[in-house]
Amino acid sequence: MQNWKFAINSIMGHKMRSFLTMLGIIIGVMSVVVIVALGSGMSNAFTDVLGGAQQDVSLFYSHKRSKNGDGVMTYQEMRDDAESGNGDETVSTEEEPQIQEVWVKQAVNDINGIDNYYVTNNTTATVNYGKKKADNIPITGINSTYFTVKKYQIVAGRTLKSNDYQTFARVVLLDTKLADILFGGADKALNQIVQLGSNNYRVIGVYKDPNETRNRLANMNNGNLLMANTQLAAEYNVAEIMNVVVHVKKLDDVLKDGSAAARLMTKLSGVREGEYQMFDQASQLAAIQSQVAIVQVVFGAIAGIALLVGGIGVMNIMLVSVTERTREIGLRKALGATRGNILMQFVIESMVLTAIGGLIGLALAALIVASIGHSLDAFFGAPPTITTVSAVGSVLFSATIGIVFGILPANKASKLDPIESLRYE
Repeated sequence: MQNWKFAINSIMGHKMRSFLTMLGIIIGVMSVVVIVALGSGMSNAFTDVLGGAQQDVSLFYSHKRSKNGDGVMTYQEMRDDAESGNGDETVSTEEEPQIQEVWVKQAVNDINGIDNYYVTNNTTATVNYGKKKADNIPITGINSTYFTVKKYQIVAGRTLKSNDYQTFARVVLLDTKLADILFGGADKALNQIVQLGSNNYRVIGVYKDPNETRNRLANMNNGNLLMANTQLAAEYNVAEIMNVVVHVKKLDDVLKDGSAAARLMTKLSGVREGEYQMFDQASQLAAIQSQVAIVQVVFGAIAGIALLVGGIGVMNIMLVSVTERTREIGLRKALGATRGNILMQFVIESMVLTAIGGLIGLALAALIVASIGHSLDAFFGAPPTITTVSAVGSVLFSATIGIVFGILPANKASKLDPIESLRYE
């Protein structure tokens, strides 16, 4: 306990020198904690965007074939192709087989790990209501199983019925964002007539995505509109099925069952092996989180250099302190202090010095994260967060630096001869 008193009294007796000694530790801890917090926020933002559909696998036609022998490209292979410029080849609509919904139904029936699917087509259009309009609205044509897989919530009205598909009814659903823009609310939108091009459509429902993110990067448009895929194909002269998504029961089976579905689509369509590919968001999310982690480690290591420099600074000041306090050390030894007592006194002083620096750095990091958190939360939809691990770890690491870099000065102090020390001027 006495050694702790000596350490604190020494630090308080030289406040300015102690603060300047801690400066490297303060900057290092602050930088590391802020970087980890920003990385954590980014990772949470991507999880917010992609995490809600990790068991959904998109199936699509492509001339690019896998190099791994199973006929299905992995997400990493697609990325490598895109980065090398080999992924820019396009397939003309004449070469691409017209997807049949019966193929997708067979995949659901034949593959035990797949329990549902949906198909869509899409375009964009300006949506008008009286004097109000919303430009470049994504129009998605959906089949009857779409809402079951997507788990959208109907907040007003109803979804599409089988009769809407059979009669090519001009009815649509708006998301809550578009309903707010055009009508000022979901309830006000029901049974209103909106205009798409030269055609009028009746609003039968308003929906909300329960996994809707506040990430502005993922919500740059003014909302979304849904209609029957058969109706969209007839009105806009596009294929009834442009996108196929199957839902896998278990997240761990996404690659296995998604690949099986792609191979079955290849077989049923009669194209060359491997020309139907799969794309799963679970792999994409894992790859992005891995990249974020790498960036965190790299920048954290750079910031960590400041901690090491701070540790060297602590060692330098402690060596100076040993020289200045030579007579004090000699007096303590003359009064019975052992070599171990002197060693512990200086190690504890060094550790307390860096631990206080770590706490100050953590406090400054918390202030920085709090000051920029609101802006980043508004933009990314996920604020930077200081985790317990990074907070406790940074302070413990700074204290460890104090111990490591304090050993040399402490050892020097403990070896001083008491008689020679008392003679020191």
